[in-house]
Amino acid sequence: MKDVNILFILLALIAEILGTIGGFGSSVFFVPLGNFYFDFYSVLGLTAIFHLSSNLSKIFLFKKGLDKRLLWTIGIPSVVFVIVGGFLSRILNSVFLEIFLGIFLVGFSLLFLIRSEVVVSPTNKNAIIGGSFSGFSAGLLGTGGAIRGLTMAAFNLEKSVFIATSAFIDFMIDFTRTIVYYKNGYIHNHDLKYVPYLFVIGLVGSFIGKKILAHIPQSKFRRLSLFLILIIGIITMTKLIFE
Repeated sequence: MKDVNILFILLALIAEILGTIGGFGSSVFFVPLGNFYFDFYSVLGLTAIFHLSSNLSKIFLFKKGLDKRLLWTIGIPSVVFVIVGGFLSRILNSVFLEIFLGIFLVGFSLLFLIRSEVVVSPTNKNAIIGGSFSGFSAGLLGTGGAIRGLTMAAFNLEKSVFIATSAFIDFMIDFTRTIVYYKNGYIHNHDLKYVPYLFVIGLVGSFIGKKILAHIPQSKFRRLSLFLILIIGIITMTKLIFE
């Protein structure tokens, strides 16, 4: 484990466990944490590779739950716009976009936590819009799972269906953006030493997250997801303030 940051590895494991419990993937935690250790573009490359193994694990562990309707209405727009976001990441200033993302996550999660009676209509139109923003954000900032989580929360899915569907969509996104990031030059040889560790973390973290999730009642699942999204938004903005 020469020249490998052990603390970063442990934080990545925690991010994977929390991402599995929340149902929207580890990137929403992994990207803000990774930015403390690597440059922004290295984090994008590592996140895409990390997520490929992470989401394959979730698809296997939660394979009995899958909403095919959302795979089309959220998944396809996500894939299209992750390509757009990935290429635009080369020319746009990511700092302003990270600020916007942080404000968006904090604002919307607080809205749904404080005003629990507020409901987003579970329509195809909202699914397509949410999928588009999620994919675009994933390509541009490395994380779009929280936006997808907010969108999918409107459909009040059973937790295993929520996680399996989100993981499958995320896998489609990650496979696509890995190609885009490679072409952009974001996958650096000196960072590849972390890939074997992140692959194992994807498997182990997903497994641990599933075990913990089994003890969380369905009635508390949506609120927990929103609370985790709030934390993500705060972490994102705090990092930008102290940079």
